[in-house]
Amino acid sequence: MEYINLGKSGLKVSRLVLGCMTYGSSAWRKWVLNEDESRPFIKKALELGINFFDTADMYSLGQSEEVLGRALKDFANRDDVVVATKVFHPVGDKPNQRGLSRKHVLRSIDRSLKRLQMDYVDLYQIHRFDYETPMEETLEALNDVVRSGKALYIGASSMWAWQLAEMLQISERRGWSAFVSMQNHYNLIYREEEREMMPLCRARGIGVLPWSPLARGFLAANRDSEAKGDTIRAKTDSLAHEFYYQPGDFTIVKRLSEIAVRYGRSPVQIALKWLLSCPGVTAPVIGASKISQLESLVDALEITLDPDDMKLLEEPYQPRQVQGHR
Repeated sequence: MEYINLGKSGLKVSRLVLGCMTYGSSAWRKWVLNEDESRPFIKKALELGINFFDTADMYSLGQSEEVLGRALKDFANRDDVVVATKVFHPVGDKPNQRGLSRKHVLRSIDRSLKRLQMDYVDLYQIHRFDYETPMEETLEALNDVVRSGKALYIGASSMWAWQLAEMLQISERRGWSAFVSMQNHYNLIYREEEREMMPLCRARGIGVLPWSPLARGFLAANRDSEAKGDTIRAKTDSLAHEFYYQPGDFTIVKRLSEIAVRYGRSPVQIALKWLLSCPGVTAPVIGASKISQLESLVDALEITLDPDDMKLLEEPYQPRQVQGHR
């Protein structure tokens, strides 16, 4: 495993993040693994050298945090792991159980810590931008979370580059804790982030943690426009059907498959290594529902892609509507 600083912070993180949306309760989503099925993945990730785990309060309505917290308590030393969680999406049907108001942020961090059975999280992230709450209110609340010792760093997720830039400026003017990371939608068939967000992050020393690095499984090269795939998630994942499956996406996947054959690797390994090779990328957030998938993704770190093959993968890309901010 390789380790790298998270942006300009001194925090060392593995080059891959284990995303824990898959671990929690199948009552939330049919494709989610329940606790007994989930624990081996967290244990295996640790054995493979992954020290960075990402969850959110809305994943399985809090049960993902509970599963992760119990597993790390059993399998790891708290000082050896980096734990990230998020706030924003609804966690109930009441008006103040969502968003980035001071009330919701301060209440949510306490509830997340209780579910995780931890005194602090390493990274507390806003899951999306809140258009109904002033930036100053959110940023002051996040600063108070850090000053109270409940989070060591704060991060952001999908939004417009101008929004991130303005929030960074506010934090700097007020002397508040500023975002050290951006978790954005970025992969081989969705590259709109390269226009403004990626250059901004590189310029400001923001670590980039791409979500959906394998396009929700589309880059496994086993999907078609009709059946949408063989697994429960592939068939029921409405976001994947909205984001991907354009004709040009299949053109990129065809080229990806051809290059994978030449390297003697799988398409997902080549797609992940392409992303890891992109300027500014710190650590993609990977998901796995089979132990073999997790092992294969870690093994992709050993690949060295020829620059000409990088160009071949990138050439077919066509601009598209910005996706993933909702």
